[in-house]
Amino acid sequence: MSERFSEILRRECAADWTAATGHRFVTDLCDGSIADATMAAYLVQDHRFLDAFLTLLGAAIASADRFESRLRFGRFAGMVSGEENDYFLRAFAALGVSETQRAAIPDKPPTAGFQALMREAAATRAYPAVLAVLAVAEGLYLDWARRAPQPLPENFVHAEWITLHDNPFFRDFVAFLQAELDRTGPAAAGQARDFFRRAVRLEVEFFDAAYQP
Repeated sequence: MSERFSEILRRECAADWTAATGHRFVTDLCDGSIADATMAAYLVQDHRFLDAFLTLLGAAIASADRFESRLRFGRFAGMVSGEENDYFLRAFAALGVSETQRAAIPDKPPTAGFQALMREAAATRAYPAVLAVLAVAEGLYLDWARRAPQPLPENFVHAEWITLHDNPFFRDFVAFLQAELDRTGPAAAGQARDFFRRAVRLEVEFFDAAYQP
């Protein structure tokens, strides 16, 4: 049986993928030892992705070649706009970070880089390019979240961030992304590989930035 295209891309980026999924941020989050200031700084930056991410999902809906695929992306966009955004707002309240404070914090370089990459992929109007970025953004998070030790931390800010990225709906969506990338990616292998590689590198840099002033 031949290796799946999504697996080839992940293998080619194995060093960065492992650096991200085994990052200090992931370990500290999953064992509940992460400092409130570090978690708050991380979430402020991560929340900045939502606009560009929804743009990317819109591009997936527009460029997908199957009606069933458009429905899957539409359902996922609803979850991000509702359940996930609600988590951010509750987490900011719990961590004591006001909307005014959030607005005054500048984007860190990896945040700006990831926003730009998402918008670049969306602008290609090419389904494989969009899928490559989504497969990293969601697949990498599932990879670390599903390995979180049990029981999860008591603090909902930590626990819900883990369960948002490891639940039946999310696991099914990641499997769908990988299957779509396997199906359509080989026809645009160079483009998909470029976006996939850059996305994985930015994930490492984004976790690094959580511990930087």
